[in-house]
Amino acid sequence: MTNATPSRAWQRMLSGRRLDLLDPSPEDIAIEDIAHGLARVARWNGQTVGDHAFSVAQHVLIVEDICHALHPQWRTEYRLAALLHDAAEYVIGDLISPFKTAIGLDYKAFELRLLDAIYRRFSVPVPLPEDIAGAIKHADRIAAYYEATRLAGFAEDEAHIYFSHDERLPPALAARLDRLEPAAPDLTQKDFLARFVDLSSRR
Repeated sequence: MTNATPSRAWQRMLSGRRLDLLDPSPEDIAIEDIAHGLARVARWNGQTVGDHAFSVAQHVLIVEDICHALHPQWRTEYRLAALLHDAAEYVIGDLISPFKTAIGLDYKAFELRLLDAIYRRFSVPVPLPEDIAGAIKHADRIAAYYEATRLAGFAEDEAHIYFSHDERLPPALAARLDRLEPAAPDLTQKDFLARFVDLSSRR
């Protein structure tokens, strides 16, 4: 009888940490790993215009910008929650919503367990207050609308069906979202880390 190789349910990170995927510990999570991963995970399954993929790191920076514009009174930990709201995707990738639905609730439970560990690692309240979580989701949909119509080939009327929003954004932010362009991973990684450091220093 041959000895079977035990199944591996962990991932080695570039920081040297070993993250248990079934029981993630906050101690095994590093912001450098998150930044590196999110800057290289493509939104929209890579189906966006440009020389680079539009990354999850770019997306979360936009969501944090929108949250700060609409809720300037937020405490810093809520802004960090917005920046990190998709951080689990540094491990599991960015599955499009229809595929998440097809996989079912087990996938969502796994994603939320990892996100909880990430939030705890960086002292973000778990669970988030419902109004804060709802506001981040709203900002997420606004960002998705601009990404869909400027980068992912959606017509305006089609995007309104799935990502409709009627929020008036500050003119400078709206103008920037109108001109979305994918950026190189190394640049986005630096921008993400700089935002994280800036927010962390405000606590």
